[in-house]
Amino acid sequence: MGRISETDLILNKDGSVYHLNLLPKHVSDIIIAVGDPGRVYKVSQYFDEVEFEMNKREFITHVGHFNDKKITVISTGIGTDNVEIFMTELDALVNLDLKTREPKSRKRKLKIIRIGTSGALQEDIPVGSHLVTDYAVGLDNLMNFYELPETDFEKSIANDIQKKVKIPFRPYVVQGSTALRTRIGHDMIQGNTITTPGFYAPQGRKVRAATRMPKLLDDLNFYHNKTSDFWLTNFEMETATYYALGRLLGHEMLSVNAIIANRIKNKFAKDPEKIVDTLIEKVLERI
Repeated sequence: MGRISETDLILNKDGSVYHLNLLPKHVSDIIIAVGDPGRVYKVSQYFDEVEFEMNKREFITHVGHFNDKKITVISTGIGTDNVEIFMTELDALVNLDLKTREPKSRKRKLKIIRIGTSGALQEDIPVGSHLVTDYAVGLDNLMNFYELPETDFEKSIANDIQKKVKIPFRPYVVQGSTALRTRIGHDMIQGNTITTPGFYAPQGRKVRAATRMPKLLDDLNFYHNKTSDFWLTNFEMETATYYALGRLLGHEMLSVNAIIANRIKNKFAKDPEKIVDTLIEKVLERI
C-alpha cells in the first residue's frame, strides 16, 4: 500500500484528522467509545484530571488518566456510518505517518471498549442488567463495501439468520475480543447483539410509517441455532461495525451494553442513567 491521497484521508490545516480533529499524541492505547456526547463527561469525571478536550460535531474527546492509565474517551454519535469515520480516522492516527501519508511498518493495536445502551430481545434478560457482546450481527449494509473475513462459523450463522428470519439480505457476523470479554465482562450476561441501521422499523418498532417486516421483532426473538445454541439477545446500532472494522484494522474490540429496555416485555428503565453510570464505573475499574 502506497501513499494515501489528500482526498482519501482529509487532514485539517493543523495536521489533525478531518472529523475527529485529533493528532496522534491524543490517542492512548485504551479507548472508550460512547454514542452520546454527554456520556464523555460521565466517563471523564472519574479521571484524575482531563489533560485535553476537543469538541468537533458529535465527536467529543477527553484525554486523561485513571488509576495511572492514560485513557481517551470519544463520542461517536449514533449509527454505523459514524463508527466507520471514528474507526478509520482513529486507526489513521496511530498506523499512518500523517506527514508522508504512508502506512507505518510497525502497526499499533488499540484496545477499544464501547459503552452503550441497548434493548433486550429475550424475556429473561432483565432491565438494569449489563450485557457483554460475544458475536455481533450486522443488519446494516456497511460491510458490503469492505472485504471482511469471516470464519466458517460466522458465515453459517449469517446464512442461518437470513434463512430463518427471512430477511432479504445476508447479515454479517463478527466476534469481538475474547481477552477483553474475559477481563471486563466476566460476570456480565454474555450475548449476541443485533446491530441495525435504524431505531424504529429496523428494530421492529412501528409509529406511523408502514413497515415491510412487521414480524421482525418476533422472528429475531425466536431465532435459535440449535447446533451451536446461538440466540440473539439485544438490539443496538453500532457494535457490529466496531467488531468488523476492529478485525479489518487489527484492533481489540469489546462492546458492553446497559440494558435499559426489554422489548419483549415492553418495559423501559425508570432510571436509565443509573444503569449506564454503574457500567462506566465497572469498565474503568477493570481496564
